[in-house]
Amino acid sequence: MDPAEIRILAAGTALPGPPIDNATLGRRFGMDALWEQWVDVFIGTRSRHLALDLETGEQRDTLADLGERAGRHALATAGTDPAEIDLVILGTATPDSLMPATVNQIADRLGIDGVATYQLQSGCSGAVQALDLARQLLSTGRHRTALVLGGDVIAKHYDLSVDLHTVPPAELVNYVLFGDAAGAAVLSGDPAAGRTAVRTSFVQLVGLGRPPGQVLEWFGPVDRHSDRPSAREDYKAIEESVPELSEEILHRLLGDLGWKAAELTHLLPPQLSTQMTKRIVERLALSGAEEISCVGDTANTGNALVFFQLEQLLPRLVPGDRVAAIAVESSKWIKSGFALEHV
Repeated sequence: MDPAEIRILAAGTALPGPPIDNATLGRRFGMDALWEQWVDVFIGTRSRHLALDLETGEQRDTLADLGERAGRHALATAGTDPAEIDLVILGTATPDSLMPATVNQIADRLGIDGVATYQLQSGCSGAVQALDLARQLLSTGRHRTALVLGGDVIAKHYDLSVDLHTVPPAELVNYVLFGDAAGAAVLSGDPAAGRTAVRTSFVQLVGLGRPPGQVLEWFGPVDRHSDRPSAREDYKAIEESVPELSEEILHRLLGDLGWKAAELTHLLPPQLSTQMTKRIVERLALSGAEEISCVGDTANTGNALVFFQLEQLLPRLVPGDRVAAIAVESSKWIKSGFALEHV
């Protein structure tokens, strides 16, 4: 089967709890109005949803909880029964446990069994990795319909007792940059099943010799009292590298398909933060393409982001529309992207 005949039928998402604005977050950690202004100017995120209660520290939602809700939403929107799914793939940087794999917990809750499942451990490129793998597997003809999931619960790595006045910038940014969420999409190997074709997709590691731009630790009984911070980010390196990498991804997608930039009708840019997305969009200079962004309201939800963009995008598409989607992972520098065409 031609991989270009793979169709994406629908997307669905799930957010935990009510939105938390910058003022509420600042009050919880004892930060003043200047801190809130810093978030507005340098990050730009207005609100985020967290899977824990900021006052008690209790985790209200797991990734499996959110993945189940997103999966049900995508299946219902696609009009697909769980019994029709014969492939489930999850991309995440924050599984609920090392074992059992969270993808299998989600499949179990959805009543899916006797199928192939895969869980990919990755940061912001994980959702594209999952979509790319689904596209390749569906194209073999061995599978007919895939449920592809992506999501992260970052808040469980928060230290709610910390004094943010004493936290270095590489750690402080994580408290405002991220939110929790999950997303899902239904893909079909039947060209007659839908009109939105996944024309190409790719994932490419480009981190040889480069230090990580982001680190998320996993602590076990042996090292749980380590002095290492659980999460840290080299935001300066990300600011310098991501716009350039995004431009390279766009050029590769267009080159692989023989498309011209002026033919793009929609752009799904990286969603690291509102300000970063703005810089990237300006650099790509696709004046004729409508930007699909969500990060201002959801914050950076990692592997859920692409699905929020798809959920906005899919109902808007008309025949002839062409879409470029770009995702960059800074943990060890991964370029990824895919292109859609409504036929």
